[in-house]
Amino acid sequence: MLELRNVTRMFGRKAAVDNASFRVDGSAFIGIIGRSGAGKSTVLRMMNRLTDASSGEILFDGRDILTLEGSAKRAWQSQCAMIFQQFNLVPRLDVASNVLHGLLNRRSTLATMFSLWPEADITRALEILDRLGIAEQAPKRAEALSGGQQQRVAIARALMQDPKVILADEPIASLDPMNAQVVMDTLRRIHEEDGRMVVANLHTLDTARRYCDRVIGMRDGRIVFDGTPDQLSTGVARDIYGADESFSEDATSTSIDRLGSGPDRRFAETMISQ
Repeated sequence: MLELRNVTRMFGRKAAVDNASFRVDGSAFIGIIGRSGAGKSTVLRMMNRLTDASSGEILFDGRDILTLEGSAKRAWQSQCAMIFQQFNLVPRLDVASNVLHGLLNRRSTLATMFSLWPEADITRALEILDRLGIAEQAPKRAEALSGGQQQRVAIARALMQDPKVILADEPIASLDPMNAQVVMDTLRRIHEEDGRMVVANLHTLDTARRYCDRVIGMRDGRIVFDGTPDQLSTGVARDIYGADESFSEDATSTSIDRLGSGPDRRFAETMISQ
């Protein structure tokens, strides 16, 4: 169980997150939507303890993770893996080593500096890469991979932590439609097969409707919508984004079906195999 109780984060006099509360019981795939600056990323960063809250509580299985310090805080961050928009890989390291870095909180600094990984860890990293369909990329430098492949490496690194919660901060914002679908399919499959809670910040409504069990809308730091994908109508979306009647979902769609059958679609289809 995950619960935010009246969580606020102030930056000077401005509230990036303003009295946010919601509760997630059991495994679920949660999407958080809203315009840039709505507070989505700050919520995730507080949940992972990358940013401290100004007030409120964030409870996981009854424990307030905002009170954790030292080794207890690091242990929580191992259980609550973070996936970033810009992948946050080490470009010149090979893919397998990047995945093994998911264990940094559990291994000594000396061992990680000299890449002294137990054989069991290496085997597990390769198994995770195989599960995500990129095992053949293991010896390559991360910088040699496409954006979609790099994001799957970042997901593999998160899985290496064996987390209870996966937080994904705009995981497809930098990807073309085909690779965006591959990444979202991967996250959804992990949620369903492993029973892991996934909380993802998303920037398109069609993605939220397709993949999420529940959608939370934020505007100016406040939660203004909390419901099912079916309840996320165009009218509700206008309210979340502060848009008028000229608002069109097609302009930001990541749906492959909307690419048509011309060169844009053919280009996107070639990208999935890279």
